[in-house]
Amino acid sequence: MRPDTPADHTTEAERLLRTAAQYPEDQEPLVLQAAAHLELAGDRARASTLYDGLLAAPDSPVDRPHLIKALKAANLWEYGHEAEARAIIDGIRIAEPLDAAPWQVAAETLEAHDELESAHDFFSTALTLLLAPAEEVAYATQSLLTGRHRVRRLMGLEHDAWDELAGELHTAPVPLDELHDPKRLWSLGSSDPVELQAEIARLRAELGTYRTALSRPFPVAVLHWPEDELRELLTAYPALTEEYVDRATHLNRLETALRDLHAAGAPNLGIVRGTVPSYEAFAASEAMSPADPGLLPQYATTLAARGRAVPWPPSRTAACWCGSGEAYGECHGA
Repeated sequence: MRPDTPADHTTEAERLLRTAAQYPEDQEPLVLQAAAHLELAGDRARASTLYDGLLAAPDSPVDRPHLIKALKAANLWEYGHEAEARAIIDGIRIAEPLDAAPWQVAAETLEAHDELESAHDFFSTALTLLLAPAEEVAYATQSLLTGRHRVRRLMGLEHDAWDELAGELHTAPVPLDELHDPKRLWSLGSSDPVELQAEIARLRAELGTYRTALSRPFPVAVLHWPEDELRELLTAYPALTEEYVDRATHLNRLETALRDLHAAGAPNLGIVRGTVPSYEAFAASEAMSPADPGLLPQYATTLAARGRAVPWPPSRTAACWCGSGEAYGECHGA
């Protein structure tokens, strides 16, 4: 059952924080989820404290500091700390992270406060950094295209190439231009049943888009064992050798599985990295043997649900997911 009241959100935040304490390797995504629930509960000051705690921990550096800063800025602005929020957003622009999420959070924060020109500039700057010509648009980057399209419609700007691309990638039954039409709000005051029915259809389509977006932290994920971890896993549990054979076979099967899923139309694919201590702890919690290959998909799903998935595919110039140090386009993306 999803939380509906402030008390429900506070309870869920406390549960997530207890889980983060139990699984310190997953602390970052779990604490971020807890902070989001505290914001929904109206406890924005405590949410900011959680963001600060993640950023200030010297002994456990976070994986996505710019996303945490963007979320912190969005939260601060909502309860009266506009100047600090703007300073953080300016810092994200200067840092130019190669991650779509902080750009999107910052741009949508500006948009929510009617800073449309700044929001448009943020979306455009992010796409210039992240969208390589002739490359497939990554799932996370599609949201930047959609957000930019929405802002441009609000600003009354003519379509450009990126707007056309956003429309092509849009899968909802109602066209993107119609969803982002500024005149839509006028129909809400209409007494014409036809107009009201059309607006209900548009809102349902938009809700479907939002539900898809909410699934991003829980992608279809496959399990990757880094070299040292795979060696330790197969030494401790030889029964899993049939599942993985050796490192080269493991990596090739993983890439093949992702490509097959992609070809079948599965959206939002990701990779989660396993560790032997984490896997053994998960097996104990499930009262199963780590040597049971049937446990592996459950472990991958659990890691993805905790926000540990890295989106696939990376851009061709980004480091390959396998850890080789080579560009993806010259390694498994070749």
